Amino acid sequence: MDLLGSIINSMDKPPALSEKERLLIKKRKEEMEQRQAIVKERLRRFKENIENKMKSHFTDANNKNLKFSPMDHIYRSIIHEVAESLGLLSYSFGTEDVDKYVRVYNRLHAPCEDELAARRRGEPWNDDIKLHLIEKRKIEQLEAEQELKRKPKKFVPNSNYKDKYAHLIGQEAALEAARKTETNKSYGFVPSENKKDCRSIEQTMADIKAKRKLKEKNSDDQDAP
Repeated sequence: MDLLGSIINSMDKPPALSEKERLLIKKRKEEMEQRQAIVKERLRRFKENIENKMKSHFTDANNKNLKFSPMDHIYRSIIHEVAESLGLLSYSFGTEDVDKYVRVYNRLHAPCEDELAARRRGEPWNDDIKLHLIEKRKIEQLEAEQELKRKPKKFVPNSNYKDKYAHLIGQEAALEAARKTETNKSYGFVPSENKKDCRSIEQTMADIKAKRKLKEKNSDDQDAP
């Protein structure tokens, strides 16, 4: 076998581990499994405690909600899971990795949108604040209604002007008179009854000829010595 073949054969197989190295790898694996088991058990106990706490707290109908202290995402997710399984409502408030916490509500006392918005802004909320906000909105609504009342209303006549003369000349005649007084919005067409010049065509042509003769006569008189 040449030198290159011997090198390739030696690369195919990883170097054999010593007994000490195998024991070290085994020990690290066991330690990792133990840590995982510890974390798993810790989360199990946490979930069990949270479930018991919620059941005990909401047994009293006067307890509307339950606030938990800020905690990591994985613990908050467990709280949400337990709340859902018990038919409760849960919301997270605060800033991630700073002070984010979970508040659980009895469905009979679900939070309103104003409360959720206030808590998301980090503002306090209680019954006094809620009543104050309700009163404020009532005042704003009354002010808006008064403002509408102060605005002038559009004038609506009590009667139709077309009916004004109906009792004098009859309904049909009144309607016809009203139609004649309406503005003609058509461009390039004017009804004959709306024209100011009421002469016939023959009379108009005769008047034009008379004006022309008069103009020619005046012109001849001016040219005469």
